[in-house]
Amino acid sequence: MKPLVVVPLFIFMTWVGFSGSVFCQRPSVVNIGAVFTFDSVIGRAAKAAMEAAVSDVNADQGILNGTELRLIMKDVNCSVFMGSIEVFNLIEKEVVAIIGPQSSSIAHMISEIANGLKVPLISYAATDPTLSAKQFPYFLRSTQSESSQMTAMADFIDFYGWKQVIAIYVDDDYGRNGISALDNALENKISRLSHKLPLPVQFDQNDITVVLKQAKSLGSRVYVVHVNPDPRLRIFALAQELQMMNSNSVWLATDWLSATLDSISPMNQTSLHNLQGVVGLCQHTPESIHKKAFLSRWSTMQQKGLVTTGLNTYGLYAYDTVWAVARSIDKLRSIHFSVSDKLIDRNESDMLLEKLKVFDEGNFLRKKLLKTNFTGLTGQVQFDHDRNIVGSGYDVINIDKMKIHTVGYWSHGLGFSVLPPETIKGKKNNNSELDQKLQNITWPGGKTEKPRGWEIASDERPLRIGVPNRASFVQFVTEDHNSHKVQGYCVDIFLEALKLVPYDTPYRFEPFGDGRSNPHYDELVRMVADDVFDVVVGDVAIVTNRTKIVDFSQPYASSGLVIVAPISNPKSSAWVFVKPFTVELWCVTAAAFVMIAVVIWVLEHRVNDAFRGPPRRQLITMFMFSFSTLFKTNQEDTVSSLGRFVMVVWLFLLMVITSSYTASLSSILTVQQLSTPITGIDSLIATNLPIGYQVGSFAYSYLKDNLRVSRSRLISLGSPEEYEKALRQGPSNGGVAAIVDELPYVELFLATNPDFGIIGQQFTRSGWGFAFQRDSPLAVDISTAVLKLSENGKLQRIREDWFCKPECPWQTTHYTEVHQLHFISFWGLYLLCGTITLAALLVFLLRTVRQFVRYKRTQMPRSLPSSSSSSTTTRCSNVIYSFFDFIDEKEEAIKKIFTHCENPQINVNSARST
Repeated sequence: MKPLVVVPLFIFMTWVGFSGSVFCQRPSVVNIGAVFTFDSVIGRAAKAAMEAAVSDVNADQGILNGTELRLIMKDVNCSVFMGSIEVFNLIEKEVVAIIGPQSSSIAHMISEIANGLKVPLISYAATDPTLSAKQFPYFLRSTQSESSQMTAMADFIDFYGWKQVIAIYVDDDYGRNGISALDNALENKISRLSHKLPLPVQFDQNDITVVLKQAKSLGSRVYVVHVNPDPRLRIFALAQELQMMNSNSVWLATDWLSATLDSISPMNQTSLHNLQGVVGLCQHTPESIHKKAFLSRWSTMQQKGLVTTGLNTYGLYAYDTVWAVARSIDKLRSIHFSVSDKLIDRNESDMLLEKLKVFDEGNFLRKKLLKTNFTGLTGQVQFDHDRNIVGSGYDVINIDKMKIHTVGYWSHGLGFSVLPPETIKGKKNNNSELDQKLQNITWPGGKTEKPRGWEIASDERPLRIGVPNRASFVQFVTEDHNSHKVQGYCVDIFLEALKLVPYDTPYRFEPFGDGRSNPHYDELVRMVADDVFDVVVGDVAIVTNRTKIVDFSQPYASSGLVIVAPISNPKSSAWVFVKPFTVELWCVTAAAFVMIAVVIWVLEHRVNDAFRGPPRRQLITMFMFSFSTLFKTNQEDTVSSLGRFVMVVWLFLLMVITSSYTASLSSILTVQQLSTPITGIDSLIATNLPIGYQVGSFAYSYLKDNLRVSRSRLISLGSPEEYEKALRQGPSNGGVAAIVDELPYVELFLATNPDFGIIGQQFTRSGWGFAFQRDSPLAVDISTAVLKLSENGKLQRIREDWFCKPECPWQTTHYTEVHQLHFISFWGLYLLCGTITLAALLVFLLRTVRQFVRYKRTQMPRSLPSSSSSSTTTRCSNVIYSFFDFIDEKEEAIKKIFTHCENPQINVNSARST
């Protein structure tokens, strides 16, 4: 049973296929349309190329199976309006696809029509990247998108490290969206588009002159020109006249230039001269046998007068586009058009909308076009997911010595190379910076060294230098009211740094402020960001909020916020070491040394051989023993118990006195004695007392925004005289408790006001620098120059010229004197020491007197009876002399005498001899 079912089914399917081939056969002629501007650089080459392609397709028996491909071309004359009309004319003739247009603006309009009528639109020249949006599903691009070209241009700019670029472009969809793509491509690089200068669509010489003069007045000298092909190359001719193509400039052109140059045949030598040093991009088309054959064929056509233009890459893409359309049509089984119900319902007038028929197989043809894959004159022809042709990259061309040179190639994933992309693909897996290279390029001016790409200033537009016209602390920067000359410490440093910059920079100082009050520096810095000034030279602190909008040079002076308050300021002298003690305390201490010397001698003389000997030796020993206890262990040891006891008390007193002296002297040399309770920024904020600040300084915003100090506590002060008055008045009399200002101002203020000083430590740290516009190349060169000035000592010499030498009083720290140490602070200690010393002396004397009385008694029997006639005075004198003689005797000898008297058996003579 199964074979009986299968055989009829097979016969039925065969009949259906045969019927389809009969009733769905393509017509004998298939129309395709083309809309473009015939009389244009791209149009002339594209017209001849498409005609040649149609001829080749119809001559090829392997395609379309006998169906004739007819090309209907319409001239839109660069008009969006005419483009729309001509497209409707083509639709009326039932074209299955439309090739073109070359204008992106016209492509936007036609794409909407193509979507509605389902007619594929394939453009070989509309490069606007926004046409790849999903909004236009029937638009295909058979050339490379502007996104690809601008990525290559951004890589080239980044390759040479230029930071600022000026774009000159035609103000239509092609120009605007192309430059927008360049701006996006530069986002992740160090470069940026500093200015965008548009030209009218139909620009003339006057329009170009205005734009070029505007570009010349700007700092950057890297120009990217993105306009429609111009056979007269007017932009470069006028740039030469305006002397804008010098050795500092860089002129880059998109592929419009290469298309123009390829079309001009023969090339005008004057045009090439105007292009000296220009670098451009050209869509890369790999070399092949078919391409060489077509180029030869084109030359023959030129010789025969069949074509009047040279062949450019857009002509090659136009040729391949016709073949892509033909190959896709070849896959169609039938071609039908129908009237849309929407158009019939809206046909309430005589517009004959029924003639606008929808191509029923349009979506099928579109899908076949997207699957195109063949090798054409431009290389492999296939489309990516954005309906753009998969490009081969770009050639980098350079015009030098009246010739066009290819200096390298660029392709996605490989970057720049001196080899064509097709020869190196597969050999590298990444875009390493080490692999990036190009051949030597000759730049404008004939030099091969990389141009700076910028010119900070010129005679026509000198460097605009904003300087604060200060009313106080004018030593830093101000304008002289008589000569109107800008001068000051900061100005001199900038001028010296400018001498070290390796190029001439004309400049013009422009004072900011009325000179009656200090200007606001945040406003001055903002004017740099707003392009009012190119640079600000002055005492500008480098703080966070300013670095967000401008670039600063290397700091040329240290700065930071400090607190100034009234202090007691001693005069340093050679006798500062005597200031810790009052005269009274010095006298008491000296007397104590003498007293201790005498007492110790008395206590030790009878028992210690070190304290005996000739009178001179005893005197030296006595005082040396006393004073040497300050510095080292004395050589003489105390022997008596009383002497040791006195020494213990004396050493304790010395320890207290020397410690107090050291602390007091250190305090005098290093510690301030303030006349206010403020010790630092924290205590100042906690006091709730008014705080002064300098008008225009960032101290106000720092105190208010960072430290949250109430605005009502902040008092603005405009001059050193106001500083002094406010500090002397104090918070209770309408003044301030302290002033918060930058260190350089404070040092200058303290030079003439020694009654005030810096309180605590510097609580912010920054520096003064010159403010430049963002990414200004001059900022780097000035920073380098400032470092050189610092290394060779020039910075210090400029400072000394404007202020003073290192020995100036304001360059030393202002310390305050502490209270001297008075005797009243130590009288208890001295009383204790004196009492114990005198008590020990009294004990010694009492013991000695007792010994003396005993000694006299032992001597009475042996002495002769005194004469009754002797006076009482004589007897007293003898007793005193005898007592002193007794004291001078060694105590050991006296003890032996007492022992002999208690034991009569001992020979007296032998006792005395011992």
